[in-house]
Amino acid sequence: MVIKDIRKNVKIPEDMMWLVPGLQVKRWFALIFFGSVLMTIGILILFDIKPIFYTMEFVRKIAMNISTEWLAFAIVMFGASLFFKGWQKTNLSMLEGSDNHSLLESLYRRRKLNRGPKVVAVGGGTGLSMLLRGIKHITNNVTAVVTVGDDGGSSGRLREEMGILPPGDIRNCIAALADDEDLITKLFQYRFKSGEGLEGHSFGNLFLTALCAITGDLVRAVKESSNVLSIRGRVLPSTLDDMKLVAEMEDGRVIHGESNIPEAHGKIKRLYTDPQDCKALEDVINAIKDAELIILGPGSLYTSVIPNLLVKEIANEIAKSSAKKIYVCNIMTQPGETDSYSVADHVSALMQHAGSRNIIDTVLVNDSLPSNLAQKYQMSGSYPVKLDNENVKKLGVNIFPKKLIEDSKEGFVRHSSNRVARAIYYWYRKELKSEKGFFKKDNEKQVCNV
Repeated sequence: MVIKDIRKNVKIPEDMMWLVPGLQVKRWFALIFFGSVLMTIGILILFDIKPIFYTMEFVRKIAMNISTEWLAFAIVMFGASLFFKGWQKTNLSMLEGSDNHSLLESLYRRRKLNRGPKVVAVGGGTGLSMLLRGIKHITNNVTAVVTVGDDGGSSGRLREEMGILPPGDIRNCIAALADDEDLITKLFQYRFKSGEGLEGHSFGNLFLTALCAITGDLVRAVKESSNVLSIRGRVLPSTLDDMKLVAEMEDGRVIHGESNIPEAHGKIKRLYTDPQDCKALEDVINAIKDAELIILGPGSLYTSVIPNLLVKEIANEIAKSSAKKIYVCNIMTQPGETDSYSVADHVSALMQHAGSRNIIDTVLVNDSLPSNLAQKYQMSGSYPVKLDNENVKKLGVNIFPKKLIEDSKEGFVRHSSNRVARAIYYWYRKELKSEKGFFKKDNEKQVCNV
């Protein structure tokens, strides 16, 4: 939670957390305090007690016998102790029968995070859920657009047996956006190890499947589960059509099914869907229209990110959007999908399948790798994605390099959700400032010309 994160980073007493900027509570406590003082003075004057006169007389007599410095210090300390004691008691009264942390968290979310930028994150798999874990600490206004092309594992079985869209990636995103992320993740990711018909299924997939049967469709099921789990933002499937992925390989082979594409071990010429004209969810289109920041990736290029862009309405709307657009490039190549791919190859594939160059303004790339890169990557045929600056710039895309990985003594390469989110938000704020500066200079020029 945000409040807990603040307390971890800065040692602040629990009661002092009410001083955190953005809660918009302090001003009302101050108003209550000053109102009470004025009411008291007014009542005393009404009964001709002359509070101001006697108070001044009392202060004058004390001032005659005590130095001004000590008197001022005593008055300030006495007033401060009364103020904070009253504040503490007010807090306790407000919190009676409720949890202090939950109220603080609720206030912070409503006041601070609700004013965050409107973000649309497009992707799937573990990459999107990783991103959401960091973004939810920046804004509540986040919409995760999730691919529904998965046909393997528990999701694939439920898709085939129950006739529903694959819930796996949606489940991961819901868990990532939940307030009590650790508990919900453990619960949703719990996989049954035995039981006829249950073995291999995750609890989260079964939960969403049951809700889908109760509510009638996956979108409503996701919405209801989001309400129950009190998630920040919302999760939406890119389409409600029964979308399946098909890859045409450079050697002429045609591979059907998301789970089969990496296993084909060939170079992908193009990716398309069956059926080809999948209709975008209306809420997704509206979210993109309202977005201030659109994030693509990270995640498997051909089986997580690009499938969303194959829904033409989504690709067209992103291209038309005036939002800031950033692509989080993968750090390592993925065997069977992006063998020997550079950063420019990733960007080019996205543009090609979206049918537009306007879907990306900037590509966020990792600029730091462990010195002892784990041998498991080389053994599996996975290598660092090469940054070819000139080729990226030829595509009309800016490059934003940052350290995006978690520190690892073992040499593992994993995205850090906090580092990725902070890097994106820093870039976004920088772009806004640059844009404001440009318009300011442009206006000054116009004034000078006049």
